[in-house]
Amino acid sequence: MDFGMVAVKLIAGFLGLWIMTRVLGKKEISQLTPFDFVSSMMLSEIVGNTIYQKDVSIIELLFSLVIWFALSYAFEKITQYAKKSRGPLEGTPSILIRNGKIDVKEMKDNRLDFEQLLMMLRQKDIFSVREVAYAIFETNGTLSVMKNSDYDSLQKGDLNIKGDDLGMTYSLLEDGVINEDTLQRLGKGQDWLLAMLREKGHPNPSKLAYVEWQQGRGLYVLEHKLENQRLG
Repeated sequence: MDFGMVAVKLIAGFLGLWIMTRVLGKKEISQLTPFDFVSSMMLSEIVGNTIYQKDVSIIELLFSLVIWFALSYAFEKITQYAKKSRGPLEGTPSILIRNGKIDVKEMKDNRLDFEQLLMMLRQKDIFSVREVAYAIFETNGTLSVMKNSDYDSLQKGDLNIKGDDLGMTYSLLEDGVINEDTLQRLGKGQDWLLAMLREKGHPNPSKLAYVEWQQGRGLYVLEHKLENQRLG
């Protein structure tokens, strides 16, 4: 193995990637768009696959980096100055919760289920979808959340008002399918859930998109039609 050639290629690849990073701008991992992620993977493949190949010269490595840099730079400028192209090229944010109502269709379009939505909400210290006024799924895969006014940063304790003791939130049903494991953890059965749903005017669970339960607040029921959403 020609260690000198490997070292030269490594130095050339390092300098090329450093120049590209300086010109295209630095971003945190959480800020990366799908294109940024693919670009990073492609760059690692270009450099990694050419370092140990004797039949690939330094000129070819630099040529590959220059071509990829030109494409990336052109893409950045197009999305920066041609506003109308930004949506088709980078994607647009999706409103998953609007005025406290979950848009099931928007979730399916983004290939999200309720467990994934709840996980992202918990990362924002939100343990129930009823606390959310707006939730926007950003193009980089993060969730931006605006809480309902009833659940903002001002707490009952700040006003010397005794609050209710609330427990964890449990997902009992999703897309008409009852979560048996969750019911068992609660020490409940299907009969209990069906009776609670009938009391709220939902005799047919197969027509429901999502149901959660929390001690102190009861059921939160979401039908497939947004206008029929109810709180329990």
